[in-house]
Parts: sequence; C-alpha cells; structure tokens
Amino acid sequence: MLMSHPAILKNLLEQYETLRVLHAENGDEEARQRLEDVSYTLCVSTGTRDIDCALAAARHQLQEACPVDDCLLTA
Repeated sequence: MLMSHPAILKNLLEQYETLRVLHAENGDEEARQRLEDVSYTLCVSTGTRDIDCALAAARHQLQEACPVDDCLLTA
C-alpha cells in the first residue's frame, strides 16, 4: 500500500479537527461539506473506509514515521 507523506497526514488531521469544531459550533453547509471532503481524503490517504479508522491509521502512521514531535516542522 502506498503511504501518504507525514506532512500531508499531519495537515489533513489538523484540517479535520478544525472543521469538526467549526461544524459543531455553527453547523453550516460549507463547514459540513469541507468536513466530508477532508474525511474522505483521510480515508483514501490511509486506505480505510470510515473516519474513525482513518484517524487512528493517520495518527499511527505519523507516530511510526517520526517519533520526535518537531520532525514535521514546515518551512
């Protein structure tokens, strides 16, 4: 199976968490659609079929790829 780059997974996880909070706060259609899109992308990126499995897989892949917290710093 192809593995997504850790920086991509980290970004997707951050987007998911942000959109989940945004959707919970105001629940508008745009936030819901963006949350669905990011959820789908996380599933595809991790080879899973539901968001809970995708989140667990992404976190696991990040932990395995880089056990040190600061290794995913962006320029």
